[in-house]
Amino acid sequence: MEQMEPPTLTGEMLVLRPFEEQDVDAILEISNDPEAQRLSGVHQTLTRGEAVRLIADSAQCNDRLALAVRTIVQDVVVGEIVLDEIDWTTSSAWLALELRPAYRARGYGTEAVVLMLELAFDEFGLHRVGVSVPAVNHRARAMYESLGFRMDGRLRDAHRDGDGWCDAVLMSLLADEFRAAYPVRPPEHVIQRSPRQPTR
Repeated sequence: MEQMEPPTLTGEMLVLRPFEEQDVDAILEISNDPEAQRLSGVHQTLTRGEAVRLIADSAQCNDRLALAVRTIVQDVVVGEIVLDEIDWTTSSAWLALELRPAYRARGYGTEAVVLMLELAFDEFGLHRVGVSVPAVNHRARAMYESLGFRMDGRLRDAHRDGDGWCDAVLMSLLADEFRAAYPVRPPEHVIQRSPRQPTR
């Protein structure tokens, strides 16, 4: 199976690009931050060695694309965005976003998601992209709703919330819905080295 060629996506404020070994500290801050774990529902704590291996392994996947979210002006890694469980048969995938604590609520998340959706729908030709949001993450749910995501349902007590539990809110966006919401792409948005769909 042919590997995907890693893309670089450029927007107005951000560049999404493959992770490099120099990004290890940013990955550790994101993955090991208690609030990031609570808001994302991912409670895996990484060691430095595991983070280095994760970067190396990410270039070998055909069903998962993890990109660093980096600012254009400051040239700082502010987060990670992932297109996961890419199913080329059903043309679907799951999207996840995590931002470093100091860079939340600045509009970075919205632009990063739009860039990744452009890649998913326009370059990969996917039909559906889903997200699973912990019910306690009201800001993320509102952001996805503003981008056109619709609620599919809930998984009861699917995530930890401190000593308790919270539901997972399942949402999705279809290609036609995205194109209706964004009929004209911002001219600043550029996809360089567009990935190829793996051949079987």
